[in-house]
Amino acid sequence: MKFFYPYKRLNRPVALRVTSASLKLLDGTRDHLDTSAFSIPQRTVALGVAQHEDWLSGRIGLSATLPPGAVASDAPWSDLRVLAVLTDGDTNVRTTVDLRQETPDSKEWSGEIEVLRDDHVGRAELTVLAVATVDGVRGRTIAETDANWTVDVTAEEPLGGLRLDVKQASFSKSAREWLRPYADAPWVVDTSGRLPLVMVNTDVEGFADLLGGEAGGMENKVHELLVSQMATDVWTAVFHSAVGDLEIEPDGSPVFPVDWRGEVLREMLPDVEPGLSAEEALRRVHRRRTGDTGWVELQTRVHYAAVRRAGARQALAGVLRALQQNNRENTQ
Repeated sequence: MKFFYPYKRLNRPVALRVTSASLKLLDGTRDHLDTSAFSIPQRTVALGVAQHEDWLSGRIGLSATLPPGAVASDAPWSDLRVLAVLTDGDTNVRTTVDLRQETPDSKEWSGEIEVLRDDHVGRAELTVLAVATVDGVRGRTIAETDANWTVDVTAEEPLGGLRLDVKQASFSKSAREWLRPYADAPWVVDTSGRLPLVMVNTDVEGFADLLGGEAGGMENKVHELLVSQMATDVWTAVFHSAVGDLEIEPDGSPVFPVDWRGEVLREMLPDVEPGLSAEEALRRVHRRRTGDTGWVELQTRVHYAAVRRAGARQALAGVLRALQQNNRENTQ
């Protein structure tokens, strides 16, 4: 549904991402949760990941990027504020905090929001609004997120991270002619559509059955390893696809994609260009890709970022443990 407003607004949504999560425990200490507590592609925070029976409150770190033109000197609004809002429909609780502009004239705003344990029983929705004075009227919304985050106070995982759209086909005989040149590949990744697609080659005997993951023991561990390798390929392919087709502002600055590719970039960039804000990291990656030097050297960090998010280390560790257990059983 499209809404019409009697005043000027930004024509793009606010991009929201979670950057950290922690729990305040009954003894007053704080447990800082690792990145497994939240998933950017799934836009979900799972505060039950630490498996604490009792905790007082959660603190979620937030970062929001406003669309181009939000902080322009000639913008038709003033008194700009960026608000994070957590709403729980089950308990009728609504929490609002102001985010802070990171630097003057920056589109990046950040802050934290507290989640009181006694105020929530399950899932709450987290969104961000940009409000300003427009035509003399205060508090008008000029932009908001187009996809909210979910904060789940009991879930132990944020819906499983990046989900792969996997289809099977005989590459050598497929009606998809573009697959035929890849007949020797066990799978390929296609990022040209609305969502990334992994095509599995059924010409590789037994491969599709193994990916089904219905067996147990060693077969299941190999299944997990293969899925993590596919996920690594997807993260890598999507990163390259996104940075290769960036929209550029008049001043030469790249713009984050508005779809989930932009969210994936935001998750990978801290590992690709560590220590930089999301905007500066994207600018540096864009300069490296379009310039004369630096792009080749960056590929190791791109691969590292993809491997981390695909869970490749955990999958490999699972296979190694299964092998060691199998060897011990065979020698007894």
